[in-house]
Amino acid sequence: MTHDEIIKLQKYLQKKFGNASIDVRPRPKQDDSVELYLGDEFIGLIYVDDDEGERSYMVQISVLDIDLDEV
Repeated sequence: MTHDEIIKLQKYLQKKFGNASIDVRPRPKQDDSVELYLGDEFIGLIYVDDDEGERSYMVQISVLDIDLDEV
């Protein structure tokens, strides 16, 4: 993913979820995915998929069972 694409994706997610703390960061030596942060906390990955000329993004968020105890 290009730098411009990462910035656009970050701005979209910030607007969509109403949260300026969303941060999208490039992954070292990976161009098919980026890291997703909420503030300083890593929350998941975003993968890019090119299929028949259409580009889409898939968000994968992992929640640990111990994190559910905080609720």
